[in-house]
Amino acid sequence: MKEKMTVDNRTALRRKIEELKRQKRAVILAHYYTTPDVQQVADFLGDSLALSVQAQQVDADIILFAGVHFMAETAKVLCPDKKVLIPCPEAGCSLAESCDAAEFAAFKARYPGYKVVSYVNTTVGVKALTDICCTSSNALKVVESLPADQPLIFAPDRNLGSYIQKLTGRRNMVLWNGACHVHEEFSLEKLLALKREHPAARVVAHPECRAYILEAADYVGSTAGILDYCGRSDAQEFIVVTEAGILAEMQRRYPDKHFIPAPPDDETCACNNCKYMKMVTLENIAECLEHESPEIELDEEVRRAAERSIRNMIAIR
Repeated sequence: MKEKMTVDNRTALRRKIEELKRQKRAVILAHYYTTPDVQQVADFLGDSLALSVQAQQVDADIILFAGVHFMAETAKVLCPDKKVLIPCPEAGCSLAESCDAAEFAAFKARYPGYKVVSYVNTTVGVKALTDICCTSSNALKVVESLPADQPLIFAPDRNLGSYIQKLTGRRNMVLWNGACHVHEEFSLEKLLALKREHPAARVVAHPECRAYILEAADYVGSTAGILDYCGRSDAQEFIVVTEAGILAEMQRRYPDKHFIPAPPDDETCACNNCKYMKMVTLENIAECLEHESPEIELDEEVRRAAERSIRNMIAIR
């Protein structure tokens, strides 16, 4: 009986959300790392780059961002005339929080003449200090768009920065020492054990993982890149080394293929989840739409500086 009530409650919440979207001319943007329930009510589902582009194109009065705080900030930067809502403002990001804007400004001042490339997984304050943003989808293109003799600061993810440095052979890159708690915690020992158990499986990994994890992968790419690779590949089985929320979209797109989440070092977990992404729920989405709050509000001077770095990124895409 309890299970039936849970299903009924979810159905009622989905209907309420759809009705509120119609009443308020609202759209929901959701990241692949949110729960399957949240993904089902999204109008647009994607990775950071796709959602950044989509935010500019939506025909709506309200954008509700089902994701973490920096993503909703990015939508507001690009859509200053729209009301941008975030259902759970406490949903932060360990990577964004590893790079404080004031500390980064002091770090940047130590390297005059350096251009700054920052991952979109940063606060609006860091984006305002940045020359050009990037995502894991286009970080290589962004870095290669700058002259080879131009020294760079790459922030905040040391793993993604090291990976791009390896691909380009670029020696004039200084890396900020930040990381994503999800991608830092994958276990190489457990990954190699899974490979032995599933010898035909391909390993797909996100470049925010540590270098020794990437060396064990058959494919390294963004969430969107991983999804595309799994569709193109002849393999029927994949070990997935990124946040486990992506498995819902993988299984929806490729129901005949088998996806195995790579485990972290934590002995209690069989997969690796972002606790912040999982803070977004049907309940807080419905409440947020109903009250049109919490709303993202930004200082206009900071917003404009951040917008320049984001639009520089989108132009390269």
